[in-house]
Amino acid sequence: MKKILLLMILALTINIIHVNASENEKEKAKTTQTEKLVVSLTKDEFKQKVFDYEKDKNWKFKGDLPCIVDFYADWCRPCRIAAPILEEIAKEYKGKINVYKIDTQKYPEIAGSFDIQGIPAFLYCPQKGKPTIKSGIGQSNAETKMMFRKAIEKLLLK
Repeated sequence: MKKILLLMILALTINIIHVNASENEKEKAKTTQTEKLVVSLTKDEFKQKVFDYEKDKNWKFKGDLPCIVDFYADWCRPCRIAAPILEEIAKEYKGKINVYKIDTQKYPEIAGSFDIQGIPAFLYCPQKGKPTIKSGIGQSNAETKMMFRKAIEKLLLK
């Protein structure tokens, strides 16, 4: 009787673990789909999709859509606060702009080429005209989101 009870408990435990694993996989898939909207760029990808700062002395935008480039670092708390807001912005403006991010720890030369002194910093790149750099985030998530929207409408979609 005890063996049967133990086998039943073991079977139930295995079933619960399997269900939880399936739910975790579904959640990961959702997160991965969202994360694809904000694309982490390597140095070479930045030079291909935004600006080849090593080759061109004057600004020459390479992208097919206006973009925002988020200069961030994993240790930066304001950068971590801005990240999910940028995901929302990327979803909201999907097909109108691209949203990229550059890890300043891995690619300090890219941030240096724009004379970025502090993070988070956001490079707004219109298809025509010069880029604009804005730093920092708002006092709240709503204020930060509104800041992005205003900059997008004024600098990228005018």
